[in-house]
Amino acid sequence: MEATQQKDAIKGGEFLIKETPAERVFIPEEWSEEQRMIAQTCKDFLETEIYPRLEEIDSMKHPELMPSLLDKAGELGLLGTSVPEQYGGFGMDFNTSMLVAEVTGAGHSFAVALSAHTGIGTLPILYYGNEEQKAKYLPKLATGEYKAAYCLTEPDSGSDANSGKTKAVLNAEGTHYIINGQKMWITNGGFADVYIVFAKVDDDENLSAFIVEKSFGGITMNEEEKKMGIKGSSTRQIFFNDCPVPKENMLSERQNGFKIAVNILNIGRIKLAAAAFGASKAVIGNAVRYANERRQFGKAISNFGAIKYKLGEMAARTYASESAGYRAGQNIDDTYAALRAGGMDEAQAKLKSVEQFAIECAILKVHGSEVLDYVVDEGVQIYGGMGYSADAPMDRAYRDARINRIFEGTNEINRMLTIDMIMKRAMKGEIDLMSAAMAVQKDLTSIPDFGAQEEEGLFVKEKKVLQNLKKAGLMIAGAAAQKFMQKLGHEQEILMNLADMLIHGYAAESALLRTEKLAGMRGEEAVAAQIDLTRIYLHHAVEEVARAGREAIYSFAEGDEQRLMLMGLKRYTKIEPFNLKEARRRIADILIEKNDYPF
Repeated sequence: MEATQQKDAIKGGEFLIKETPAERVFIPEEWSEEQRMIAQTCKDFLETEIYPRLEEIDSMKHPELMPSLLDKAGELGLLGTSVPEQYGGFGMDFNTSMLVAEVTGAGHSFAVALSAHTGIGTLPILYYGNEEQKAKYLPKLATGEYKAAYCLTEPDSGSDANSGKTKAVLNAEGTHYIINGQKMWITNGGFADVYIVFAKVDDDENLSAFIVEKSFGGITMNEEEKKMGIKGSSTRQIFFNDCPVPKENMLSERQNGFKIAVNILNIGRIKLAAAAFGASKAVIGNAVRYANERRQFGKAISNFGAIKYKLGEMAARTYASESAGYRAGQNIDDTYAALRAGGMDEAQAKLKSVEQFAIECAILKVHGSEVLDYVVDEGVQIYGGMGYSADAPMDRAYRDARINRIFEGTNEINRMLTIDMIMKRAMKGEIDLMSAAMAVQKDLTSIPDFGAQEEEGLFVKEKKVLQNLKKAGLMIAGAAAQKFMQKLGHEQEILMNLADMLIHGYAAESALLRTEKLAGMRGEEAVAAQIDLTRIYLHHAVEEVARAGREAIYSFAEGDEQRLMLMGLKRYTKIEPFNLKEARRRIADILIEKNDYPF
């Protein structure tokens, strides 16, 4: 137990001020044989049940198709990955459930239906339900006998979820809440048996949550929404007209609904990131295969430098996103283990462990979704004219990817949440940002020690670059906080600049830690490609941090303060020259040889 607690010392957001030893992170190369078998089961399911039916799924001509596919997934146990064994599930740890999300993330509309059912549809009951509610619903949700949906968004309440107008009033007999209201963009809405519905009781300030069965009555819905992408995912507006819900179906306590919504969305965010880097890998695989087959000027287009640039960059960004995802997933697993060892209830420990890393969940959601958007865009470009054709796979991949920057809170909201959460934790004394920011101020006015003896070893210089990227973020965050104080929250552009600095720094550090650990396991020569991937992404991160930092400084600093901060930013975003062209070509050659994404 002592070793576990020592291992779990890092808290959410502390990556900004603490060094993480490589041996402390989990890397995908460490999957056990059992976990690899689970991943293979997911791949086989996509190959046999989903990919041959993509057109049929998207057509929505057969409304029973998606529920039947979820039934088949339930037979394989894919709906019960996070459900404890006592309720008919597999009770997998968090990172294993992330692995399932990654592999099934390449399943287009099916991936959306699956994640809505297993995540926001099931987890509120698992984490917040009482024993009677868990026993009644979880076994049927784990097998797929019940399909689940999550009803939060309303026409006038999207990002501002707590402003919802749906009402719940206890009837005169005191037996049922009568729910009236409208919900929209409800995934799985057309076929769900159970809805997690958020409503305000009487004139309460905050939402409450209810488990609502379709069989209760008083539920009607509009036709399926016509969407840009994920066309095979059922998306409906749902109307509750005097819907009677037994009072025992209130989930958790009255007015606890907003907290439920926020905490469940944290899980949704990191799982979405996993699905996104899983989809990115699939898109890269298709792009490589097409580039090897497509011939122009007498040879395969995979021979051309412009194509190799794209392949190398797509791979490096995907590698970084995956590295960050499983790093945070292990942090959550380790924290859960420590909380359980300390005597905390299982469901509470799961909630608290994810809540602890809500900052990382928001970072990952933004990074994963934007990497996928970059990858699908370049995938279309590699396909050229065929990329724009509905007969080729990039059309669907491009359209389906776009929703991820909106799902689970828009990327703009998540960027601002990232900084808001860090600042709040600093004010509570949970993260010692003040000491770190003061150290950066002292560092800024000190004379660099040019005569210092340089250490030797893998990534010594790169680690210094990462330390400096963090200093750049702390420098600007500290100056902005001094300038605006309590009004910093209104400076959304600056908050998003700061978030970009954190996001790219965290992803770059995660890639480096993964490669460093892998080099320790296999030797540097065996991981030359991963070293290239890490350095490619680190250079990208430095450019992004410098860009975001300049924008932030320009927007609030003037005169000598501006000059000093720009000098500091330049100092903190220095990186030694590295032949990125050759590194991308080396990565692309591996992809081309393997005819897939092999990392």
